[in-house]
Parts: sequence; structure tokens; C-alpha cells
Amino acid sequence: MNTNGTSRMIGTALVALIASCASYANAGEVMSAPAGEAAPMMRVSTSPPGRRADDAIILDVRRALRRVPDLDDSGIRIRARRGVVTLTGTVPESWQISRAGNAARSVRGVTGVSNRLTERKKNVAAIAHGHASLAG
Repeated sequence: MNTNGTSRMIGTALVALIASCASYANAGEVMSAPAGEAAPMMRVSTSPPGRRADDAIILDVRRALRRVPDLDDSGIRIRARRGVVTLTGTVPESWQISRAGNAARSVRGVTGVSNRLTERKKNVAAIAHGHASLAG
């Protein structure tokens, strides 16, 4: 009688049985809800494996913009579609345009950046008034 082969088969069957029971128990915990309460909804990603959700990318781009020193991101709108980020709006100074684009590119999951930011026009009347008050 081959006891070594028999014990190996029994061990394998026991491991498979334990794994099946554990999977069944975990599935019951996730799917069950107390009586009278709706089962919790699970979000299912429609993105292919390896691609981040656009909403997550937008949040991370906003965080990246806020980490750039002296960058005013209050006039920047962020959109993302399939990993491609589009920045629109205005910034107070022209150097902030390239910094914002670089910050967006640094975010994980961003596959491209369309930087459509423009420099906010300075209020000419306020500047002229400032110069007039200095001269007077």
C-alpha cells in the first residue's frame, strides 16, 4: 500500500476543501446585509486593468497643483478622459502655465496633458489708477 501517495491526495483534498469553505464564507459576509437594510453598493471600475479612474486622476492633479509653490490654482478647471488631462482657465502669471502642466504630468495615471491655460488679463484701469496716485 502506498501511504505516501494516499496521504498526499488526502492533504490536497483537505486544502481544496478549506479554500472552498473560506471563499464561500467570505462571499456570504460581503453580500449579506441586516434585515431591512439595503446591501451596500460596490463600485465596479469600467476602466481596463492598469488604468486609473478619471475622477481619481482629477483629484490627484488638483492636489499636485496645490503643492506647487506660489501657484494660484483657483482659476484652473481640470477635466480627464481616459487618462488625458485638460487644464483650462486662467492663472495670474505666465510662468504658472508651464508649472501647472508639469504638475499634471507628474500624476500617476496621466497619459497626456492638454494645457489650455491662459494668463489672466491685468486690470488696466487699476494699474493706471495706481500710477496716477504715485505721480500725484
